[in-house]
Amino acid sequence: MYLTQLQTDGDFLSLSRQHEWHLAASQFTLKNGTKVAILDTGVIQFEPLVETNKDIIISSAIHGNETAPIEICDELIKAILLEELELTQRVMFIFGNPASINIGDRFVEENLNRLFSGAHTQAPANNERLRAAKLEQYVADFYNAVQEGRRRYHYDLHTAIRGSKNEKFAVYPFLHGKPWKNEQLSFLLACGVNTVLMMKSAATTFSYYSSHQFGADAFTVELGQVKPFGHNDMSRFMQCKQSLTALISQKEVQYPEFNLLDFELFEVHRAINRTEEKFSFSFGEDVENFTGFTKGALLATDGKTEYFAEVEGEAVIFPNANVALGQRAVLTVIPLSQFENLV
Repeated sequence: MYLTQLQTDGDFLSLSRQHEWHLAASQFTLKNGTKVAILDTGVIQFEPLVETNKDIIISSAIHGNETAPIEICDELIKAILLEELELTQRVMFIFGNPASINIGDRFVEENLNRLFSGAHTQAPANNERLRAAKLEQYVADFYNAVQEGRRRYHYDLHTAIRGSKNEKFAVYPFLHGKPWKNEQLSFLLACGVNTVLMMKSAATTFSYYSSHQFGADAFTVELGQVKPFGHNDMSRFMQCKQSLTALISQKEVQYPEFNLLDFELFEVHRAINRTEEKFSFSFGEDVENFTGFTKGALLATDGKTEYFAEVEGEAVIFPNANVALGQRAVLTVIPLSQFENLV
């Protein structure tokens, strides 16, 4: 029944929100020959009739209150379903947590972006843990359905709780010694993202899962600050939408010659976890991501433990004092000092 409506209005987002945790799988073909597979609520896959060489995943709503990326993906999905946008590459879109979209919050029971790479198995099951396991399987099936050697991508789109001195930035997952790619940095720059944080350890994020398990060029992309639906200035995301459109609709995309001076690159200095109920930062809610502190300045208090800036200009990323006990409350970063790992 819903397939007729979906092919009429292209509104996969609303369909997913109506079926928060499960939607029966189905398939159909567009008039232009593109095969459409609905795998579950929030998970839709497109395979064009033409020969392809890229396998692209674009995800959003891993946190349900991060609405701008949801709107970007909603617009792209509608354009494909209504045959206003013709694909030349395989692409899967994921709305990670439709139930959290409906309540306008980051998650229902547990932060979905801390549950990948098997982390969902480490405690009793809940809806988010079950969802993480399913999303891992959908990603695996998508990449493994075609022959090896093709180019794999995964862009996990977010917006941050706080504002940022660098409005848009990306997190490059830890690559275990493999080099960072100039081409991928150039793609991010085309999206309006010139600030990149290079991770130095494994993580349980969605982008790290695709990167580590399947060798995908994967990123967590922060496109601005969290706002409710209807309050996003979508013109601020036009570069990102245009770059994603080009990636999925063109055989090859040419980017300007890579120039390191176009970027601000950072590396993780340390992570501070919340281990006590009494946890607080020394700074207010208005302090933005990438705000630097003088050496010796108090950053956070965790019970009786105090954390001070260890180096001049040590900056904070993703500060959140309300995380669950044992989880990361803040990352601190410093400018990247070595660039030999770029190719």
